[in-house]
Amino acid sequence: MLLQEVKLFTGTESRYLAEKIADYYNEPLGDLELNRFSDGEMSPVIQESVRGAYVFFIQSTFTPADNLWELLLMIDAAKRASAKYITAVIPYFGYARQDRKDKPRVSIASKLKANILQAAGADRVMTLDFHADQLQGFFDIPVDHLKSDYIFMPHLKKMDLSNTVFAAPDVGGVKRARKYAKYFERPLVICDKYRKRANEVAEMTVIGEVDKCDVILVDDMADTAGTLCRAAKLLKTKGAKSVRAICTHPVLSGNAYDNIEKSVLEELIVTDTIPLKKKLDKIKVLSTAKLFARAIRNTHDNKSISSLFWE
Repeated sequence: MLLQEVKLFTGTESRYLAEKIADYYNEPLGDLELNRFSDGEMSPVIQESVRGAYVFFIQSTFTPADNLWELLLMIDAAKRASAKYITAVIPYFGYARQDRKDKPRVSIASKLKANILQAAGADRVMTLDFHADQLQGFFDIPVDHLKSDYIFMPHLKKMDLSNTVFAAPDVGGVKRARKYAKYFERPLVICDKYRKRANEVAEMTVIGEVDKCDVILVDDMADTAGTLCRAAKLLKTKGAKSVRAICTHPVLSGNAYDNIEKSVLEELIVTDTIPLKKKLDKIKVLSTAKLFARAIRNTHDNKSISSLFWE
């Protein structure tokens, strides 16, 4: 069976990652020009034919909202140019935290975003570490939900974990942390937190024993990094020998960099789904490029992506 031509494109803010993905895929990025009117209005122009092609748009949708809007416009442009199949490759899926009505009169932004992506013309979505797995159910198109285990676990295997305890920074992250604890056959502890409001932790307790242990916190994102830093401090007061963290998406807003720099965290290991605003010695970045390149190739070749999940 003859496979359609593959075209890789990127939005403005994800070029740093898209270029690495294209290198691994051994395919140059497509020619796309983003024009702007004087008031900032965007008008992306695909400068080459995509008729009958499998098109992959690589764009994380972190703040500002222009990143999402640019992705939608690129998808619409490809659809109107008769692309055969359009995949939105969204390494960081913004608005994923707004996945339910947890109080009256609020939006479910992640569901709205799923609807908009489909309305724009996306035939498939590829992403990494949704904030909640059930977000896949918000779509009526295929979703390739990749996991950062593929990146973090090989890195951790190089370390001496004989004295390690894995920790969830909150109850919602227990499933994620338990996977690491189970694979490496190490104990699991839980930092149970209570919030008064978003980005503000009111109270936190530790469930489990960490005395004289090296603790690794496992989370999907760090926003202000307040939870991670507070959990690290609490774990140290409970006798932890050292505390480091692995976190997929380095949102790192507000005072996050100062919080991390001043914290007891020895190291924060993140991926490159979002570019760092500044470099810190405590932050180590692992690339997702090879993972996405392999997932794109398997998708185009109609092969399973199950080999990309760490069992």
